Amino acid sequence: MTLLMSPAILPALGMTNEQQRVCSTTNYDPLNGGWFEVRDGVKILHLSGSYYDMGYQHGYLLKDQIKENMRAQLIFFENHGFPYDKILGIWNVMDDYLPNEYKEELQGMADGSGLSFNDVAVINTMPAVFNDMYSCCEISLWGNATVDGKLYHVRSLDWSLSLTDPETGINAHENIVLFVRNPEKGYGSVYPEFAGDITAWSGVNNQGIVVGEDTCLTHDTTFNGICPAFRMRMVLDRADSADEAIEILVSNRTCGTNFVLSDANVPIGYAFDQTANISYVGTWDNPVEGTDPFWQIKQVIRRTPQYVDPACANVEINRIRYNPSGLLGFLYFVAGKSNMFFPWIHYRALSEQIEKYYGALDLNSTMKALREEYTGKSDFVMWLGITTLGIYKAMAQFVVCPQTGGMVISFAGKDTRACSNPVHYFNLFELLAEEPPP
Repeated sequence: MTLLMSPAILPALGMTNEQQRVCSTTNYDPLNGGWFEVRDGVKILHLSGSYYDMGYQHGYLLKDQIKENMRAQLIFFENHGFPYDKILGIWNVMDDYLPNEYKEELQGMADGSGLSFNDVAVINTMPAVFNDMYSCCEISLWGNATVDGKLYHVRSLDWSLSLTDPETGINAHENIVLFVRNPEKGYGSVYPEFAGDITAWSGVNNQGIVVGEDTCLTHDTTFNGICPAFRMRMVLDRADSADEAIEILVSNRTCGTNFVLSDANVPIGYAFDQTANISYVGTWDNPVEGTDPFWQIKQVIRRTPQYVDPACANVEINRIRYNPSGLLGFLYFVAGKSNMFFPWIHYRALSEQIEKYYGALDLNSTMKALREEYTGKSDFVMWLGITTLGIYKAMAQFVVCPQTGGMVISFAGKDTRACSNPVHYFNLFELLAEEPPP
């Protein structure tokens, strides 16, 4: 195990004049309670204190990884029509909607890393413009579906494995870190995320709330709001019930998203389909979940990057017809008219895996079911998509039981997907209770 830790009193390098004055007069140490370690090959960043402190700790301890990720991702976004200045312009629109604590955290990251505020704002605005058809999946299981009746939440974080920093040759996904976050005001949480992101693409907090998302492409978008990755951050920091989380997730909508939300206290899971102006929220027995060809599974909610709600599907890009399945769906895909066929195959294959293991699902069996599906072992058409199209490049996958805190997680290697790499076991509550090394 390797550690990177601050001295007891660290000079306030990179801070504004006012922040340096505060440090010099109060012996304030922004790195107090923040440290970075590598445990069994897993990079873990521990953050605590005020939002500014957590940003400073993040920026100081991971400054090299943040700069690598920024360079790698800027190339990707510029190639897709979003150069630096355009993303900064989007930040200037969304800035008015973002809670002040996250702006303080961005300032802390800028001061700790030596980057400008605009740089870290751009890094954290990229999720607002990111869109990819073949990205991610999310499942919530509880009650009869699981071996012990407890709730389990499944997440696969998928994106490209080829975003490379031109200076170091490091791929962005190699800088995915397991964040352990203990805010001074807010709930503790654990989640995998890119170095440099104060947003959260998924995660679990110590109140039994878990959230994650899939990106859906829609014509109905705006930048006048809070992007999904920041709203999920807000859920982890603020919500101790499904009702509170739902209020956050349905407000200030901007783009196409599927959320899956779990509340282990009930237990129950919810699916969200939303665009800027349309919002659906429902659990497993909502009639929407059984709209043909999709189907209900008792006490199971799942989503792939495709709308189930017909109103959202009506404004989905390349959704020629609601039903994406069958020969016609495949022919539309081959003809280049619609990309909906493989998200449907993903949904079908995941659902059949859940039904195969139904009633026996726990941390290990659920991860096994997910990995079988992602490697194409459970579905031949899924295997064809993976091997011929190179889709579903899992960067991180986890299953978590919020009631016990148990988590099993895997990460992608430089050239290998997370579903093919060893798994690691952690406990949410143990991670949050850990103290900095002496």
